[in-house]
Amino acid sequence: MKLTSRNTHRDMAYFYVGLIISFSLSGIFLNHRQSWHPRRYTYDKKEITISPTVKDSVNETWITNFTKHQNINDNLRRFRAEENTLRISYESHDVQVDLSSGKGQIEAYRVTPLLGQMTQLHQDTSNWWIYYSDIFGIGMIAIAITGMFIEKGKFSFRQRGWKLAAIGIVFPLIFLYLLS
Repeated sequence: MKLTSRNTHRDMAYFYVGLIISFSLSGIFLNHRQSWHPRRYTYDKKEITISPTVKDSVNETWITNFTKHQNINDNLRRFRAEENTLRISYESHDVQVDLSSGKGQIEAYRVTPLLGQMTQLHQDTSNWWIYYSDIFGIGMIAIAITGMFIEKGKFSFRQRGWKLAAIGIVFPLIFLYLLS
């Protein structure tokens, strides 16, 4: 095989196609995580009622007893009692209770098959994944650079491509400026 921009671009794109698609899809899903959580889905909801007089006694001991009483076999992540709302977050459950009425609900979650694993790629911080992601980033730079030199003639990077590349760089900079 001859080492040309076209061959390098093609082979690197073939090698990374799975990761490119996975990162693209999970990035889209994560963009919309405020309205839909891509990593998990609700599979069970349970209405509960607690004594509305507990408002001032919510602490770690109370949370531990609540967890046992509700048969929640899950690791506690955090809890917060603000104004009239108690929120308890576990790894696979969320609890929300209106402390003035004592009414609330427990939602149980499961990892969304495939989507959950893909979005985990964006959030994973293990050393081996960071190194692989760095290599992937270098590969994406190589794919972009080799792609600039594939086409010849009036559609080449020197004739037309640099204009599109400039727009492609300016466009996100405008959004960064507007969002800051």
